[in-house]
Amino acid sequence: MMSHRRLIACLVLLCVASIIGVAAAETPTEVRIGVYEPMTGAMAAGGQMTWEGIELAQKHRPTVLGLPVRLILVDNRSDKVEAATAVTRLVQRDKVHAIIGSYGSALSMSGGPIAQEAKVPVMGCSPTNPLVTLGNDYYFRACFIDPFQGRVMAQFAFEKLGAKKAAIIQDVAQDYAVGLANFFKEAFIELTGDPEAIVANTYYQTGDRDFTAQLTHIASTNPDVVFAPGYYADSAVLISQARSLGIDAPFLGGDTFEAPEFIEIGGKNVEGVYFSTHYSADAPITPASEEFVALYKAEFGKAPNTFAALGYDCYMLVLDAIERAGVVDPVAIRDAMAETKEFMGATGIITLDENGDATKSAVVLQVQDGEFKLVDVVHPR
Repeated sequence: MMSHRRLIACLVLLCVASIIGVAAAETPTEVRIGVYEPMTGAMAAGGQMTWEGIELAQKHRPTVLGLPVRLILVDNRSDKVEAATAVTRLVQRDKVHAIIGSYGSALSMSGGPIAQEAKVPVMGCSPTNPLVTLGNDYYFRACFIDPFQGRVMAQFAFEKLGAKKAAIIQDVAQDYAVGLANFFKEAFIELTGDPEAIVANTYYQTGDRDFTAQLTHIASTNPDVVFAPGYYADSAVLISQARSLGIDAPFLGGDTFEAPEFIEIGGKNVEGVYFSTHYSADAPITPASEEFVALYKAEFGKAPNTFAALGYDCYMLVLDAIERAGVVDPVAIRDAMAETKEFMGATGIITLDENGDATKSAVVLQVQDGEFKLVDVVHPR
C-alpha cells in the first residue's frame, strides 16, 4: 500500500506535469487575427477596399513576436445579424487573438458586445458612430468619430461655401447616417447662430430608389447646401434624382461617399459633391503615409483610398499592441491597445482616447472630373 507521503509526492508530480502540459498546449505557434468585413451586400465596396489594406499590411509585415500572423476573414454580408454571427465564429471556432472590423457602424455595434463578452479586442477601421466604443472597453478604432465629422462638414459649409441655410436628407435605417445628420445639424445651427438654419430634414430607408417626395420638399425650401449622409449607392441615386429635379445646391456627405461605385452610379450628376473622409493620398501626413502609398501603388497600380489606408493602419495598430504586450494573449493585447499614443499611421498620428477613439485630422474631398480631389484639411479644435 502506498504511503501517505508518497501519495502526496505523486499528486504533486501529476499536477506539475499537468501544468507543464497545459502551458505547452497554450504556447502559440501563430498569431490569429480575425477580420469581419462586408465583402458582399450593400456595403461590399467599403469592405473590399478595407480588406485590400489589411492584406497589404500583412504582406508587408507577416510576423510579430517571432510568430507568423494568420488573417481569418469572415464576410458579414452587410447585415447586422451576420456581423454578430461572424464575430461569434471568430472567437469561438477560430480562437482569434484580436479582431479587425467593421466598415459600417451598425455592423460594428452588432459584433462589439460579443467580442467584449469573450474578452477579445477589436480594432475598428471606419465605424464612426460614437456608440461603437461607448461602454465597450474591448473596442477601439483608427478613425475619427461622427461628432467631429459632422462639425467638419458644418464648418466647411458655413466657412468655405458661405452657407446660411441647409437641408438634410438622411438614411434612417443606418445608425451612421442618423448620428452624422444630428451632429451636422447641431454644429450648423451653432455656427450660424440661427435656430432655423436647417430648413428641411427628410428621411429615406436603405435600398429606396424613389426620392421624389423628399427632394421636392427640399427644393421648395431653397437651401444653400444639402447634407445627405448615407451609403454610396443610395446616395449616388439620390443626388442624380436631385439634379434631374433642378436642385443645383452643393451636396455634402460623409466618408462613405468614397467608393468608386459612387462615381460609377452617379456619373456627371455627382460632379462637385463634397464629403469628409479620413485620408488623402494627395496629403501624406507621416513617413508611414508615404510608405503606404508606395506599397499600395506597387501592389495595385493605382492611388490608394481611405478605407485601404485605414485597414492598413488597423493591422499595424494590432501588431504594435501585440509587440508592446509581449505575449499573444487577448486581454494583454487589449490593455496595450488602450495605451496607444502617437502611433505613426498611414492616415496620421493616432492617439486613442479614454473611449478608444482616435484623435486625428479630417480631409474634405470633392468629385472633380470623375475623381476624388483634396480641397481642405480640418484639424480637431
